[in-house]
Amino acid sequence: MTLDIAKGVAVLGATGSIGRSALEVIAASAGELRAVALVARRQTALLLDQARQFSPDYLVVTDPQAAVRQDWSGLPKGVKLLIGEEGVEEAISAPAVDIVLSAFVGAVGLRGTLAAIRERKAIALANKESMVVAGPIVTQLAREKQVPILPVDSEHSAIFQCLQAGRREEVRRIVLTASGGPFRLRAATDLAKVTVQEALAHPTWNMGRKITIDSATLMNKALEIIEARWLFDMEPHRIGVVIHPQSIVHSMVEFNDGSVIAQLSPPDMRLPIQYALYWPERRDGVARRLDWSQRLDLQFEPPDFDRFGALRLGLQAAQAGGTAGTVLNAANEAAVDAFLNGRLRFDQIVPACQDVLDRHPFLPNPSLDRILELDIWAREEMNRWISA
Repeated sequence: MTLDIAKGVAVLGATGSIGRSALEVIAASAGELRAVALVARRQTALLLDQARQFSPDYLVVTDPQAAVRQDWSGLPKGVKLLIGEEGVEEAISAPAVDIVLSAFVGAVGLRGTLAAIRERKAIALANKESMVVAGPIVTQLAREKQVPILPVDSEHSAIFQCLQAGRREEVRRIVLTASGGPFRLRAATDLAKVTVQEALAHPTWNMGRKITIDSATLMNKALEIIEARWLFDMEPHRIGVVIHPQSIVHSMVEFNDGSVIAQLSPPDMRLPIQYALYWPERRDGVARRLDWSQRLDLQFEPPDFDRFGALRLGLQAAQAGGTAGTVLNAANEAAVDAFLNGRLRFDQIVPACQDVLDRHPFLPNPSLDRILELDIWAREEMNRWISA
């Protein structure tokens, strides 16, 4: 079966790791998927190369200064260049766009996610921060606009797929898997000596710098707990985490009869991306497959909450709701940036986030404006913590 008309895709974050993988999926779709809009912040040279390959209707650069520095003389005819955040909304609203892949890294992706939902476009959500920062607002708007939110994070895509094995009222809990990162076996006393190069050497996944650092601290799993809480409307006490170094089982759902349904595949983001873009159908694709002719050992172990305190923060923020996710995410983004730039030790990232989270002026039902204000506040507080 093939699509009669190509499904139009807008890729927010086209030059990032997820965006590049998405374009591989689109290129392999035999015309069933089409890149209608490609959006990036600063990597304009790569974005221009992508425009030459995919000939989208729209090319958007959200950073005006980066756009001015680029020579656009090689832009293919028929491609409309837009600059600034307003350009994102114009591109998303195009009738040819059927689904928006929200793949910017960080809270900056929230605006694009909300804009796409307002335009009643299906959302392939790779920007977990949209849910972490404003989960109730995003999910409520999606319900009002009757827009499906299709998770792209490998863990949440796995849960989404596993949930189809039973009725919602039959679910006992969901279990997120975590690789444990590069320091799972490192002595806790040595974490203060971790270098940026060591932290960026993930054992199983090839990801961007920020997400890789989050994986090393397990803050990515903390944020995924919060995302799962809102994405699946799941009480925090029914969300578990297990360490699985092989990154083959991407997450599991336990049902009330004791059955556990798991989704397995090699660590390859092209699979959950493709699943979201083609949903509710499945297609043959370019993602790697398991080789069942080879021995496969799968290891699971409970997480050490004392060693990886980020998990406690994730559960704390998911339980609190309100502004807790906003502040934790913003504080962590600022802390990771400081670590990458040599201003903060690796072992200080989580304690600094805990301090900012504990001191913030919590609100249980914040407006979007207040969420954005606290996002700024948390980043400023983190910088004060680092400078103290």
